[in-house]
Amino acid sequence: MNDILEPGMIVRHPGQPDWGLGQVQSKIGSKITVNFEQAGKVVFDGREVTLQPVFDV
Repeated sequence: MNDILEPGMIVRHPGQPDWGLGQVQSKIGSKITVNFEQAGKVVFDGREVTLQPVFDV
């Protein structure tokens, strides 16, 4: 699912709902940087975490 992510897309972290919505800042290979409302900037390894795109914002 992370394959469709692009900068600017809105996502949620399935294991951290309290982080709120996040905006994808960059995606380079499997490294995804997201800026969340409540957690700030977080960098993920997309092979370990599957972020959920949000289309109805």
